[in-house]
Amino acid sequence: MKKIIQDLSPYIPEKPLNDLRDELGLDKLVRLSANENPYGTSNTVRDAVINWAKHSHSNRYPDSSANQLRQLVSKNFDLDPEQIIFGVGLDEVIVMLSRVFLSPGDAEMISTPTFSEYALHAEIEQANIQKVATKEDGRIDFSGMLQTITPETKLIWICNPNNPTGTYETVEEIDNFVSQVPGNVMVLIDEAYIDFVTCQEPISAMQLTKKYQNIVVMRTFSKAYGLANYRVGYAVFAKSIAENVQKVRLPYNVNSIAQVAAIAAFKDQEFVTKVVEKNALERQKMQNFFDDKKIHYLNSQANFIFFEYPNANKLADYLLHNGYLIRTGLKDDWLRMTVGTKEDNADIRKLIENYIG
Repeated sequence: MKKIIQDLSPYIPEKPLNDLRDELGLDKLVRLSANENPYGTSNTVRDAVINWAKHSHSNRYPDSSANQLRQLVSKNFDLDPEQIIFGVGLDEVIVMLSRVFLSPGDAEMISTPTFSEYALHAEIEQANIQKVATKEDGRIDFSGMLQTITPETKLIWICNPNNPTGTYETVEEIDNFVSQVPGNVMVLIDEAYIDFVTCQEPISAMQLTKKYQNIVVMRTFSKAYGLANYRVGYAVFAKSIAENVQKVRLPYNVNSIAQVAAIAAFKDQEFVTKVVEKNALERQKMQNFFDDKKIHYLNSQANFIFFEYPNANKLADYLLHNGYLIRTGLKDDWLRMTVGTKEDNADIRKLIENYIG
């Protein structure tokens, strides 16, 4: 076995919710730690999946190119279909990008804190990690990143909105940054939470893939579309780059039922719009509550809020034993809480008031 694998600290998923609920002896446990969609999935997805199951040929391999889904996405964003590569969630896309662009001794740059899988897969490829801390308001320090670039730098990750801070960078700011990055350094824009941004238009850097050869924009169906269990994500490249990344993609990676679900979800934009509207309203209520209680938080444009509290793990444990699981361990004395339903958010505010009182 490779020594690098033995030394890795893996990404550890949470326990199944029902198992944790039973372990704690709770009647109800709501997970607000994984940034899942609390409003479920479009009914059109359910109907499409049921219909597929009635007429499916499960003994046959899926469409390797995900052609129908590819055409929908490319038409919506005015892209060449060959610019798009699909993966089993963005997790697989991160693996592919790391495998293609990193060699032992190369460097990958990340803003910290951010999604841990970027660094994990760089370590697997035996690349070094260049860390640039976010600014005090949680936003990305683009100037600091530019100053940190070395000849070894091959990848730069920009999570936008950033996980866990929830902060958003404008397309103009990203454009200005990429224009100063050497052309042989790939800039990877992870837009997993981009659908939740409500502060301005345009919100996505997707069209920059036509302007720069060294930019990749990634999207997922796991969040606003509510398809976390189906595992469908994709990346958009300059066409010349996509051809090489395709070489490492597993040939039948996205299964047929996942493609059917994603197609139905993508067509039901009314569902996504309602999810985004409800999230924005509840997100603002929670931020107003934190303002009222003098609890420091970072201004979020995602479906979660990152906030600071003394002895944060004790507050998280109190919420857990009262039926709400939120995310710990991302930064000392900070917690990340998914924005839940109206009812759950109201309950959490009462619980925090009681805890403070």
